[in-house]
Amino acid sequence: MLKAKTTSDKGDTLLGKSLVPIIDLAHCGTEECPVKSVVNRVAQQLGKALSEKGMALLVNHGISDEKLKTAWDHLDDFCELSTEVKEHYIRSGETKHGYVQPLRRKSDGNAPELRHAFNICTLNSKNLPEEPLPGFADHISTLATEFKALARFVLQSLAVSLEIPQTFFLEKHSHMLSGENDNETILRLLYYPPIIEEDDKDEHIKGRCKYTYQKCLTEMPDFKPEDDPREKRKESLEKEAEKKDVPDTPSTSKEFLNGHLTRSNAHTDYGTFTLLVQDSEGGLEVQLPGSEKWQRVGHLPGAILIFCGEILSIWTQERYSALQHRVVIPEQEHLRIRGRHSIAFFCHPDNVTMISPNDLPQSAVAENTTTKKTRKKSFKAAKERVYNAYQMIQKRIKDSYSS
Repeated sequence: MLKAKTTSDKGDTLLGKSLVPIIDLAHCGTEECPVKSVVNRVAQQLGKALSEKGMALLVNHGISDEKLKTAWDHLDDFCELSTEVKEHYIRSGETKHGYVQPLRRKSDGNAPELRHAFNICTLNSKNLPEEPLPGFADHISTLATEFKALARFVLQSLAVSLEIPQTFFLEKHSHMLSGENDNETILRLLYYPPIIEEDDKDEHIKGRCKYTYQKCLTEMPDFKPEDDPREKRKESLEKEAEKKDVPDTPSTSKEFLNGHLTRSNAHTDYGTFTLLVQDSEGGLEVQLPGSEKWQRVGHLPGAILIFCGEILSIWTQERYSALQHRVVIPEQEHLRIRGRHSIAFFCHPDNVTMISPNDLPQSAVAENTTTKKTRKKSFKAAKERVYNAYQMIQKRIKDSYSS
């Protein structure tokens, strides 16, 4: 039986406890000519939020709910295509562009992730499913351009917050969504299927349910595991990967809740920052800076969550720390039975950009307060190997999956 959401449950989130800073971007101007006073205000608020919480919610950002909903509609339509058609768009090799099936087994030993994902790294229509889904490429391109414009405003605000030239970060992110050869920025469409249990049988139901914005994808969700030759998994999982697209024996909700499956494993993002919008609360949890406790973020309709990646953390010498986060199968039944959509914009520097804590220009304040201890630390950092953005991301991927 569906349990009603309680007042205490609503308050059991960082947003419910007023611990997520909210930043208003109204009247920020155009991408070419942002309003200076708004940039300065946002810079101050963003700097405080990222240094203390590692994240903030952006409101009045200019990307309409209708455009977001239409993008999720397109993702649903894609997932309902035949397997034969979808295979033409599956991500392959070292490229990040393309469709990633649910239950892709992880080579790092983490639980398989129950989610559909479509990565967009370039706005070339040849790489998007325009033929089977007319309107897909045009709408996603428009949406991606708006996310890119928002990211450029944030980059300017970040520079001002660090008291460096306003265009410093812009110049290092000039090829976002131009393709993986130039820049690793990704716009990712995500869908997390609902987990529904019957009162008596306690099993996953292969059916439809209603939830915010969207219908359940299909009457029989595509849970096909994707084999990876690099993985060394238990023999039972290897045999299961050879089964049909949908297992004969349905997975129980206990298996989901016991960690055998998840929605997204714990991680920090590799890039400069991430912009994330979701259609409902569905298991997003974070560890605030200096804390190892996992806490639910909560959901503010229409808002976009921003949080730091590892490259920004390196650039700022951890003044803005990369945020550890994950998406779990919610324990709360009223959340678990909802499918969840989200869109993530992973902002990355251009591939050739060198990443070093010594790259940021010193502000006048910083120059006047430099100490011998700081100089020693900078000298030590200077002796360490410096990577460009592409090399750093590849190194992090290799380190993450080396096991």
